[in-house]
Amino acid sequence: VQLQASGGGLVEPGGSLRLSCAAKGFTLYYFTIGWFRQAPGREREWLSCFDSTDSKIHYADSVKGRVTIDRDNAKNTVVYLQMNSLKSEDTAVYYCSAQAGIVSSSLSNSRAYEHWGQGTQVTVSS
Repeated sequence: VQLQASGGGLVEPGGSLRLSCAAKGFTLYYFTIGWFRQAPGREREWLSCFDSTDSKIHYADSVKGRVTIDRDNAKNTVVYLQMNSLKSEDTAVYYCSAQAGIVSSSLSNSRAYEHWGQGTQVTVSS
């Protein structure tokens, strides 16, 4: 079970990025997929998740309205995180994660996810 995050980079404030999380060797259909980020000196922060148990999508209040998570339903191996109106405080390493059988109360808990991608750096700066 491997996850590979990509799509990060340097973007100006107000810009957009689309991150990808690709599964290697398994389908994401039965997994809850979460996106997290971690800035230097800060704890890992949950952003969004696609709950496989009920196909519901959840967003953290800090990014709600600016990010959209979606899945490639044809392949069930890629999940995306579209980020708009980026701010300097969005600068962080972004991680995708996957776990089967997460209870709803743990969707935003990084410790509930077993599988992690390597992270992709997002830098928002002019």
